[in-house]
Amino acid sequence: MRFRLLPWLTTAVLALGTAQASNISLLNASYDPTRELYQAYNTAFSRYWLNKTGDHVLVRQSHGGSGKQARSVLDGLPADIVTLALAPDIDILAARGLVRADWQQQYPQHSVPYYSTIVFLVRKGNPKNIRDWPDLLHPGVQVITPNPKTSGGARWNYLAAWGAALLGSAGDEKQARDYIRQLYRHVPMLDTGARAATTSFAERGIGDVLITWENEAFLAIRELGADRLEMVIPPISIRAEPPVALVEKTVARRNTRAVAQAYLEYLYSPEAQEIVAQHYYRPTLASAAQRHAAQFAPLSLFTIRDLGPDWASLQAQHFSDGGIFDQIYQPESH
Repeated sequence: MRFRLLPWLTTAVLALGTAQASNISLLNASYDPTRELYQAYNTAFSRYWLNKTGDHVLVRQSHGGSGKQARSVLDGLPADIVTLALAPDIDILAARGLVRADWQQQYPQHSVPYYSTIVFLVRKGNPKNIRDWPDLLHPGVQVITPNPKTSGGARWNYLAAWGAALLGSAGDEKQARDYIRQLYRHVPMLDTGARAATTSFAERGIGDVLITWENEAFLAIRELGADRLEMVIPPISIRAEPPVALVEKTVARRNTRAVAQAYLEYLYSPEAQEIVAQHYYRPTLASAAQRHAAQFAPLSLFTIRDLGPDWASLQAQHFSDGGIFDQIYQPESH
């Protein structure tokens, strides 16, 4: 009798093990240029989590301008995770209790697992001879950049230009303001997000130069061809640091905290940092950065802390209603 029961017992144990495995879904609300990065990362993380726990994870993505994504989460988008373009968009969520107030202390590098910088994408041969920030003001140069009121990437573009004018050649705030005013006179249109601006420039053929994230420039050249486009690295630019955070209310309601937290922690792993570099973001892990050093051109990088006390003060100064951008941008003049 004992031996006749063993097959039944084995089947029951296997069935119990199968029953205990879970199918979990996460939603990552991210900004425009991360589509390809997270497609690859989600596959790697799902494999890692399956091997570690036996559970299957399906990660769904939502993409758009960073500010628009933050507002969508405020309006009820059930994101477990946000991977946005800049800290103020996560601070908005923290102010409403959706994200922890100390979210920047939850993960290494102030919750910034990778970074980028702001560069120029030009037509093949660089016909307008764009080399540095002052060249964007040359007569007849049309500059494409998205709207900093709706796009986090656009705010990095704006602050890269502002900082280059403010910190370069013994500039001051008056010179920086004058430079920004002139720069936006060369902008014929403002797309709502970074990916839309890339499409306008690279596929629709609008403009002479695109101000963009370095990774976005790499992608455009890879997809459309080095025979059509080339990247220009200015001598000075900003260290663009896109942060990540858990949406506390969502993970508590959906009971996904453990896997969502692991999802963000794994971004710092060697495997994930390799994926980061392969998708043209600059790794924060020193070993990965060293392996891919030849891929990324050296330049002088400043940070937001060189421009003001913190993001909140820069947001209020430049992008709030009535701020410097509203004062200098006059679309009717185009």
